[in-house]
Amino acid sequence: MLLQKTIKNFTQNPKNDILSGLTVALALVPEAVAFAFVAGIDPLIGLYGAFMMGIVTALFGGRPGMISGATGATAIVMVHLIQKGNEVGDSLAAPIDNLGLQWLFITLLIMGGIQILAGVFRLGKFVRLIPHPVMMGFVNGLAIVIFLSQLGFFKESSSGAPTWMTGTDLLIMLGLVFLTMAIMFGLPKLTKKIPAALTAIVVVACVTIFGNIDASTVGSFIRDGGGTGLEGGLPTFQAQIFGLFDTLQGHWGLVISTAFILAAVGLIESLMTLNLVDEMTETRGSGNRECVAQGGANILNGLFGGMGGCAMIGQSIININSGGRGRLSGTVAAIALLCFVLFGAPLIEQIPIAALVGVMFMVVIGTFAWSSFRILNKIPLSDAIVLIAVSAITVCQDLAIAVIAGVIMSALVFAWKNATKIRARKRFKEDGTKVYEIWGPLFFGSTTAFNTKFDVKNDPEKVEIDFIESKVSDHSGVEALRNLANKYVAHGKQIKFTHLSKDCKALLIKRNPEFETIIEDNIDDPRYYVVTDVMDSEV
Repeated sequence: MLLQKTIKNFTQNPKNDILSGLTVALALVPEAVAFAFVAGIDPLIGLYGAFMMGIVTALFGGRPGMISGATGATAIVMVHLIQKGNEVGDSLAAPIDNLGLQWLFITLLIMGGIQILAGVFRLGKFVRLIPHPVMMGFVNGLAIVIFLSQLGFFKESSSGAPTWMTGTDLLIMLGLVFLTMAIMFGLPKLTKKIPAALTAIVVVACVTIFGNIDASTVGSFIRDGGGTGLEGGLPTFQAQIFGLFDTLQGHWGLVISTAFILAAVGLIESLMTLNLVDEMTETRGSGNRECVAQGGANILNGLFGGMGGCAMIGQSIININSGGRGRLSGTVAAIALLCFVLFGAPLIEQIPIAALVGVMFMVVIGTFAWSSFRILNKIPLSDAIVLIAVSAITVCQDLAIAVIAGVIMSALVFAWKNATKIRARKRFKEDGTKVYEIWGPLFFGSTTAFNTKFDVKNDPEKVEIDFIESKVSDHSGVEALRNLANKYVAHGKQIKFTHLSKDCKALLIKRNPEFETIIEDNIDDPRYYVVTDVMDSEV
């Protein structure tokens, strides 16, 4: 069955998938190179990463038509690790060049393992718990971080210390950047059949070459950093990383924390992209399968010298809009990208740095949720605060912490709002029994308000508390019921609980067997489970 489904995904629309895949491959080249520069590593590493991420997720991912590769979200997280690794490598008795890159490969192995475990334990569904303001804050913060990372290319070395460009150099840099942006902005309005990013880079490269303009290129940038230029070839097994674990002494905390952050950021962006493609195609992908595929791809990157990454929102949209729906589109894109690496490395060296900066500035413009300014005064104040806070934390700390903080803030706001929604409607039966009809959720946030609804001292001898319109959500709610019952019993009064779920009854009776006489069974008792820290086997 799985084989038939896989074959169908490859053969259902081969023409559109092949053409779309080629379009995506052309657009992947500049972005992979640009994101490699963001991370501070060889552009070839970014291209290898895009190839390996693309081929594995295309074949085994949970969403046909979705494109993965090197991304800005993960590149930003890698920067500190690589810088620290290089510092350690230079300070060793026997210095090791590019030790930060080797540390990155080791980190990718751990990152991939975490992502595979997330898929195995079916954690992909939890991306649905990320509120929309958090997502908007996430993409806004990401855009700002990418923008700030590009400003370093407007500096030049002067006496060993980087200083801001001035005069002619600055004007040339700004002119080429704006030319790139103008082409990328205007070309799609004329035709969408030609990749705008690639066209812009080719035009700007021709301007610098034929105009004899002295501008920094990918090749010169690599050579200035001590490299020898791009040498296109197949990815090779990085056996040396297994002999470098001793260099991590005292730095394992940095590597493991970075791996967790990379895994979280990668899965969040991948699953958000998966949901977006689901909406665009009106189909449904598998988040858990995508987690496993992303993890496997990142492990492969660590073993064979790629940058790693995750799903790419922009490239996935390009693929879908170009007609790519099956796994063939992503496969063609990855293989075509590898061909560019094998046979086009000298051409990639000619790309002006200014063109890549322009491409990234357009990525920033496309990534930033400009609608957030329009809706900021139209959404609840709490959502606006969450959106701004997540953006700020993303810029000041990192993407994973920002998302986690945003989810926690949203959860606390939700809990606070629902804590005030519990109500108790009172009535009397013919026999004088006072009935409290509870409305709203009973959970840790509403237990205080719940306790204020009852007048234990002045209530009659018989009291009934009806939960038909309420739900006991957690163990705090169960404890509130137990304490309330004890108060009424201590005053010598009879109390009955009605319309509690089976799970809630079991928890109460376990704490006190006498509750069997307090809880009344009804045929219309609700069915739900209570969130508790007690294991199922113990209940």
